[in-house]
Amino acid sequence: ATDHIGPMLDIIAKLIARGHAYAAEGHVLFDVPSDADYGKLSRRPLDEMIAGARVEVAPYKRNPTDFVLWKPSAPGEPAWDSPWGRGRPGWHLECSAMSWKHLGEIFDIHGGGIDLVFPHHENEIAQTCSAFGHDVMANYWMHNGHLQVEGEKMSKSLGNFVTIHELLHTDKFGGRSWPGEVLRLALLRTHYRQPIDFTVKALEEAEKTLERWDEFASEFGASPFGPPTALSERFYDDMNTPLALAQLSTTADNLRAATKYTHTHEAEMIPAVQQFLSSIELLGINMSPEARERRVRARNHGPDKETIGSVIEPRIAERLAARAAKNWKESDRIRDELAAMGIALKDNKDGTTTWEVKR
Repeated sequence: ATDHIGPMLDIIAKLIARGHAYAAEGHVLFDVPSDADYGKLSRRPLDEMIAGARVEVAPYKRNPTDFVLWKPSAPGEPAWDSPWGRGRPGWHLECSAMSWKHLGEIFDIHGGGIDLVFPHHENEIAQTCSAFGHDVMANYWMHNGHLQVEGEKMSKSLGNFVTIHELLHTDKFGGRSWPGEVLRLALLRTHYRQPIDFTVKALEEAEKTLERWDEFASEFGASPFGPPTALSERFYDDMNTPLALAQLSTTADNLRAATKYTHTHEAEMIPAVQQFLSSIELLGINMSPEARERRVRARNHGPDKETIGSVIEPRIAERLAARAAKNWKESDRIRDELAAMGIALKDNKDGTTTWEVKR
């Protein structure tokens, strides 16, 4: 943000020139009533917005909902020169300036946690649209729900903090490692805007679902091809992945029933099965014969050393480079990171390093 003070000052100047902002006692504030569309994102009554807004009740404000674009810096705080006095920007302005400079006045997707809808994103829209004269800042807004682990908020203080690398390569969660496709499928079972409770049971259920899909595809010897047709338009409206998964399960049941109870010839079913598999791939699950075979091997024998090595070897190379540069702190950091993933390193006299998976 500190690299974009210039663009922030430019936006403030535009807002003042357009009548959407005013200077008062070393502050510059956005005039909320000047924006007729203010509140369109959060869709909450104005009195509720006032109660939940991070605003100061100050005599220089024209309206209680007006928010700061620029303010004087307190002693010891960072400060920059501006036409309105030495100070610093408001936190909403920082995001508008950076997105403008790197993505343009209007861009496609703006994401963030659901707790940022109001006031942060609401204020971003107000100041960006008012500065540039557009009806929208981003064409789509996507707000993700919060993550819990086994019913509790994920945090280091609770000891339940786990990374994707640890899930893939160690037994820290559930006493075993988990394939990437299982992690993805487990996450897709909850809509992205809803809070998700990440549990071992959810991973186990996702793994069983994936195993059933693999068996089903193998029965028909089918490979994915063609456009997916099994998902309804409601899925595309707002990435409704739980709905999509429910429909895929129903489709699988119907396809099985067609062969088992109506004696439809398997050859006649292959096009429908292929469309079904393509729909699964739309969710990021590889259903090719090679991927299915890889998953079967992993279920029977666990990940092979070659698969693990594709992740580990680049980290070992980085550590060797750090050792060559006598950067012992970085070398130890990488060693400890690999140890947390269940990888034991052995430095050899000839300068090479070998590794093994600790079980």
